[in-house]
Amino acid sequence: MTSHQRQLSQPPATVLEAVDEAAQMWGAEWQPTDQGGQLRLPVVQGLRRGIVQGTLSAAPEETGTSLRLDVEKASYAINRSALAILILGGMGGLTIVFWPLSPKILQLAPIGAVLALVAWLMVVSKLRNSDPEDFFDLVADLSEHL
Repeated sequence: MTSHQRQLSQPPATVLEAVDEAAQMWGAEWQPTDQGGQLRLPVVQGLRRGIVQGTLSAAPEETGTSLRLDVEKASYAINRSALAILILGGMGGLTIVFWPLSPKILQLAPIGAVLALVAWLMVVSKLRNSDPEDFFDLVADLSEHL
């Protein structure tokens, strides 16, 4: 079981209000309780997309609040269409690299260059990450403005 933790300077009520607002902005499912709640958070890690589910608690401390997410379940799946485009782009890149060794594939080099460029523009340039730490960053920003 993984856990993520963040210290915030605001009181627990303000932090939980920020969690509620952040969950709506993030597209997460949030079921609040007295000192926290259940959080189902969509995450993206490169080609992998998934859901992190766990218990979020906001414990009062002298300097503010300790926000903690105990991950109970995490499931990921690979974006197969993006992976297929990357494989085609890689094959295109290989034609550019190997044509000096086999001059017969020189006629495929322009197509290979286009495939590699398309893979870059469609997939690699759009890869991003969003994980529980990013969610905590959003909660911290929102709690400062409440």
